[in-house]
Amino acid sequence: MLETLNALELTPFVLSFKLAGLTTLILFILCLPFAWWLSQTRSKSKPIFEAITALPLVLPPSVLGFYILIILSHNSPVGAFFDEYFGIKLVFNFSGLVIASCFYSLPFMVQPLQNGFSSINKNMLEASYIAGKSKTQTVLRVALPNMKPAVMTAIIVSFAHTVGEFGVVLMLGGSIPGETKVASVAIYEMVEIMDYTNAHIYSAIMLLISFSVLLAVYIFNQKTRAIGQFR
Repeated sequence: MLETLNALELTPFVLSFKLAGLTTLILFILCLPFAWWLSQTRSKSKPIFEAITALPLVLPPSVLGFYILIILSHNSPVGAFFDEYFGIKLVFNFSGLVIASCFYSLPFMVQPLQNGFSSINKNMLEASYIAGKSKTQTVLRVALPNMKPAVMTAIIVSFAHTVGEFGVVLMLGGSIPGETKVASVAIYEMVEIMDYTNAHIYSAIMLLISFSVLLAVYIFNQKTRAIGQFR
């Protein structure tokens, strides 16, 4: 068993964490203003945007992966643009995995942030505007500091969800060692060849990571609520 652990290939885990980290960072930057808009707008189009955002929650990964594959392929305008001007092929490439993961994990970033913004006391926001603060300053200096549990939940759950994704990653990236072969794909291949020993080890590591991440979220939120009650 010790020899198996020593010989364990860590590259799939490194790729999984790299993918999850980049995806979470990009989503946070892009979704912050979008979630703010969703929480504040009274537009009749709001349900449409919310439904589009939540689609990855109900769509089978194969369906989502198929359409992303079509959009990013070299035959599409998007794929052709990146190939011609940047020399990047988005299919079977790590860059394509990042784009696909942003779509796949979108609701896990948007919804907690939107709920956090919606929970902010409106009087605090009005006071910020009266004090001459812009919307950007209000979001960064008033809203975000008062919705730390929502921010932490959005970041950690988005990261954990991306680490564990399989279907979309497999369809977009396949299984190229050192490039697109993330931990979930590696486990799938081990099961296919009946290498249950390594499959158990990889799966146990993923299970431990997922449990630790969720435990950290719940502990943080519990402590934050406890601190809030004493104020």
